[in-house]
Amino acid sequence: MSSILIVDDERDIRELIGDILRDEGFAVRLAGNSDDCMAEINAEPPSLMILDIWLKDSRMDGIDILKTVKRDNPDVPVVIISGHGNIEIAVAAIKQGAYDFIEKPFNIDQLMVVVSRAMETSRLRRENSELRRRDVTASEMLGSSPAFKAVKAQLEKVTKSNGRVMLAGPAGSGKEMAARFIHAHSNRAAAAFISVSSAAIEPERMEEVLFGRETTDRGVEPGLLEQAHGGVVYFDEVADMPLGTQSKILRVLVEQQFTRLGGSDKVRVDLRVISSTTRDLRSEIGAGRFRQELYDRLNVVPIAVPSLEERREDIPELTRHFIEMFHRTQGLPLRELTPDAEAMLQTMHWPGNVRQLRNVIERVLILGDGHGPIEARELPGREAAPEGEGRLVLGGALATLPLREARELFEREYLLTQINRFGGNISRTASFVGMERSALHRKLKSLGVVTTAKAGGRMARLEDDEEEE
Repeated sequence: MSSILIVDDERDIRELIGDILRDEGFAVRLAGNSDDCMAEINAEPPSLMILDIWLKDSRMDGIDILKTVKRDNPDVPVVIISGHGNIEIAVAAIKQGAYDFIEKPFNIDQLMVVVSRAMETSRLRRENSELRRRDVTASEMLGSSPAFKAVKAQLEKVTKSNGRVMLAGPAGSGKEMAARFIHAHSNRAAAAFISVSSAAIEPERMEEVLFGRETTDRGVEPGLLEQAHGGVVYFDEVADMPLGTQSKILRVLVEQQFTRLGGSDKVRVDLRVISSTTRDLRSEIGAGRFRQELYDRLNVVPIAVPSLEERREDIPELTRHFIEMFHRTQGLPLRELTPDAEAMLQTMHWPGNVRQLRNVIERVLILGDGHGPIEARELPGREAAPEGEGRLVLGGALATLPLREARELFEREYLLTQINRFGGNISRTASFVGMERSALHRKLKSLGVVTTAKAGGRMARLEDDEEEE
């Protein structure tokens, strides 16, 4: 968008304005009626419109064109001009989203001031959009585990289409990051990415937030769907969307248009929809809390986002990324990880997944001892043994068992943890624990530990657990 579109039914006026603006170095396009105007906009949205409010022999007047432009191209500033101007028309135009209003006959200096300001507004809007796009693009997904590689391969495939995607996975596993990855690598990357937190919006305000509203005192207030026009709308935890809203969203998906609250005009939108959930939506459908038709529309391409437990190999890489990020954004110390701390992170329980790992690293950097390497004793939830004693504090249940049973229980849990830490790789596990691979296989068999394929990699589990599933 680099030109100014001048729309006026008086040829002398539009050519005069065009000549003035060309002399100032602007690229100019001209239109004498609403059909020519809309053809120019559809060919390439301008950086600025100068629009006559009265257009003879046209299907649409200036206000109608203004409404259409602000609906389909809301970032384009529109300056209204009219030889019949009055305060009522000016107020109506401003309410509909016009940048400014100039009355004919206009003063050239006044026109240039308004045009210069409007073009600066247009430039800033484009720059803000570009910065948002760069921020999303920079938020790349990180990892090298089989589970991560498998899900990333699926995400890369769906970037090439406009198909609707349903991301399923536990809280904190990175579903929004996956949605942003799809957006950033698609042909919609330059357009908006609008995230809708279904759980955070009050049910009674959901439709107003999504569809916007029109009132006599405040004019048009675009909703999130309108703001996402041309880009991606991401429904976070879609199961929390009220049933009444679900039916209206379904209609939007079918018709690609909707009506604002309090309005009568249809608003056309071009959207790609990505949704996420931590719940079993089929169970929600069975309980009457989610609409089958909406599920069928949203679940075109289902993708499972693995938990952090399923990709423990990625924890060191994610940790280093968070350390660097907090150093860059908050000035926190740029610290390394000791091998013990790295091993501890890979074996800890992560119910909050990647989000929890990020929070733990931020806490350690804020409360840590200094700028040296992060040590295992600094990690939350793990008490260090008394200095110099090298002791392991036994849990209550383990301490009550006879030696043979306690040793077997410890060996089983220890090897389960180590195998999962290394993504099911027996060779790496054997090397770390100091056993021959064949000896490790025999030990695992005696303990009832097996490895099975899961989420693109391998996970260790007890044989009895596998049979139960």
